[in-house]
Formats: sequence, structure tokens, C-alpha cells
Amino acid sequence: MATPKYKIKRGDTVQVVAGKDKGKTGRVLSVLPVKARVVVEGVNLVKKHQKPTGEQAGQVLHREAALHISNVALWNVAENRRVKVGYGTNDAGQKVRVDRKTGQVIDA
Repeated sequence: MATPKYKIKRGDTVQVVAGKDKGKTGRVLSVLPVKARVVVEGVNLVKKHQKPTGEQAGQVLHREAALHISNVALWNVAENRRVKVGYGTNDAGQKVRVDRKTGQVIDA
């Protein structure tokens, strides 16, 4: 079974469109294509209890948990708006992501 392809990549800025963190924006730390999930920096924080090991004391860590990819939308920081992603070709003939509204290339 092939892994599915998504229009959101690691490093993109996204906005959460559903759930407890609706409206927050952050950078994508990782994409989990098999589970259709993304981990976004500073969003969907959960507590992780860590046991003491050796000389290190036990502690409670705050970590980002994965969100379903359908609950985030690509965010254009310059224009402060959501972006619908399409595909096109650049001058070199390579396939690139483009903004459907303006036609601007998203990939640098």
C-alpha cells in the first residue's frame, strides 16, 4: 500500500480550523502520512509524565500531540489568510504548489 500524498509539508505555517485550538497558527513539525496527522508547534499541547531515571528527577513535560490533517489549513503569513493549494509547473518544468486564488508559487 502506497503512502498518501498531502498538500501540507513539514515547515509550512498552518492554521487550526477545528477543535480546542481553533484559530491558532503554528509551524508544522512533522507529517504522519499513514495516520493522516500533523504535529504543529505550540498547538494541541498535552502533559507527558516522565518517570525519574538515574539522577534525573521525574517531571511533567508539555508536548505537542498530533492533529488530523483535515483540521488544519495552509496559512499565508504575509496576507493573513488561508490558502487553497493547487499544483502547477514552474519555468524549469518542475511540479510546484501554487495558491489557487493568486497563482503565486508556494514552494521556494
